Amino acid sequence: MGTLYLVSTPIGNLKDITLRALDVLRQVAWIAAEDTRRTRVLLQHYGIATPLISFHEHNQDRRIPQLLRRLAQGEEGALVSDAGTPLINDPGFELVRAALEAGHRVVPVPGPSAVLAALVASGLPAERFLYLGYLPRKPGPRRRALQEVAHLPFTLIFLETPQRLVDTLEDMAAVFGGERRIAVAHELTKVHESFLRTTLADALAYYRQHPPKGEFTLVVEGAPQRRWTEEELDAAILEGLARGESPKTLAKALAQASGRPRSDIYRRILALREREED
Repeated sequence: MGTLYLVSTPIGNLKDITLRALDVLRQVAWIAAEDTRRTRVLLQHYGIATPLISFHEHNQDRRIPQLLRRLAQGEEGALVSDAGTPLINDPGFELVRAALEAGHRVVPVPGPSAVLAALVASGLPAERFLYLGYLPRKPGPRRRALQEVAHLPFTLIFLETPQRLVDTLEDMAAVFGGERRIAVAHELTKVHESFLRTTLADALAYYRQHPPKGEFTLVVEGAPQRRWTEEELDAAILEGLARGESPKTLAKALAQASGRPRSDIYRRILALREREED
């Protein structure tokens, strides 16, 4: 059977590609690319002559059977998107699913990702996050989509176009509240890369005055958590101990859920466990 590699490519700076990715792109029989013109720039930069095959949402129904036949002949192929990690807001899921169902190997080759780059540099919590891609274009569906996640405590990540950025920030401020924090990542890894780390209200005011251009990744603070009462915390501790959870594991989980310091919860767990054993 064949092997399909999912190769991550630079999101801006051509130096942001792994040595393994270059080796794979050189050794495979073909590269399925969302935009062959953009991928050709990368290949020419590194002197790679592997044949390119156009693969995008408008031709994938025709291309998938063709690529599966080549994999069935034992070939190795690679799938790349315009930039970043394949399948993340890009075509390719149907190909991956079909390849797996046919018994072929699917191998990820990790690398650049605008989502993770923006998250880790945002200054917002990175332990738990929810990636939501592009929001709906129309105001009504966009606000409903925001309302569905407004209560979640996770850091939220979105992509947005310059044409809709101000409208999206207006809706976020209305739904989430203007004081919620946001990091707006602009043109990541490119010459004019920038971050605006502020509140939603201030970000909206800034981009109303400075018409946006380029590519944007929005990292938004999760909903503030209500601090648990002592009674709620003790009840959760006793339930966890009854399930046989270790104090360390239980303290970590309850710290995330309750908004209380893990060290305080750990001491409380030990005290309650000792009391229950007496």
